[in-house]
Amino acid sequence: MWTLYILRCRDGTYYTGITNHLKRRLDQHNGGRAARYTRGRGPVRIIYHEPCGSRSAAMIKEAKIKSLTRKGKEKFIENGVELHRKELLR
Repeated sequence: MWTLYILRCRDGTYYTGITNHLKRRLDQHNGGRAARYTRGRGPVRIIYHEPCGSRSAAMIKEAKIKSLTRKGKEKFIENGVELHRKELLR
């Protein structure tokens, strides 16, 4: 199972990525062993994640999110979190 995730870095910026093991990948980011972008911006925390099924589906969604402006990413995160909250209340 592949997962799309968005991190908030210490400096307030966002990083979007995909993984098939979310906890391991978060540990890698916070340990300075993952993406170059997050190395000097840790600690990072996950602010959004969603299962995507296949690697291909995750990569497509990742590319779409990376093309968004900061405001677009914030709106996506807000809407995605709201969707997940509604599912939890069912």
